[in-house]
Parts: sequence; structure tokens; C-alpha cells
Amino acid sequence: MGSEAKIFGWVLLLAGVVIIGWTLYFSYNIFTGKTAVPEIFIIEAKEVQVPTKGKIPTSPTEIQEQIGKMLGEQLTGILPTDVLPKMLNLGVWAMLAGLLIFGGSQISNLGIKLIKK
Repeated sequence: MGSEAKIFGWVLLLAGVVIIGWTLYFSYNIFTGKTAVPEIFIIEAKEVQVPTKGKIPTSPTEIQEQIGKMLGEQLTGILPTDVLPKMLNLGVWAMLAGLLIFGGSQISNLGIKLIKK
């Protein structure tokens, strides 16, 4: 059983290194812009209707709608609508890459222990 354990240990070691290498290579391609980030969060852009000039809101609900539209326009000027989903997708990929690298290192560690036996 000693030689079978060593062969299986080498297989686990190589599998762990391949997982880590693939994750690092894919992450490098994402952050250099060669590959698109896996899209998990997709936020559809809403069209903001421009309030008509000349009409003065009279009821409180019209005033509230007018203020909401104005705030929406100002926020789009400050923070474009596509920034938040990109940041969320990059964050999720970073967490997934960390998990894959951790898993690959654990698999490799198990392989090293079997090789030493």
C-alpha cells in the first residue's frame, strides 16, 4: 500500500497545484482585462424621465416624485450605474478565487502527507 499511497499523493499534489495555477491565471486575465468578470450581479439600467419644465408640482406626491427624479439624476452623474455591479462581481470573484486557492493548498497538503508516508 505504500507505493499506491505515494502515487495517489503525487496525483493530489498535482491536482492542488493545477487548481491554484488555473485560479491565478484566470484572475490575472480578469484583472488585466483579457477576460470578462463572471457576471453574477446584473443590474438593469433604468431610464430616468426628465421632468418637464413649466409644470409646477402641487401635491406632496408629485413633489416627492420630482425630488426622487432629481436625486436619481444627480447620483447617476456622480456614480455611473455600471460601477456597482462590476465591483460586486469583482468582490465575488476575489472570494471565490481565495476559496479555490485555499482548497488547492489543502489538497496539495494532503498529497504531500501521503508522499511522506
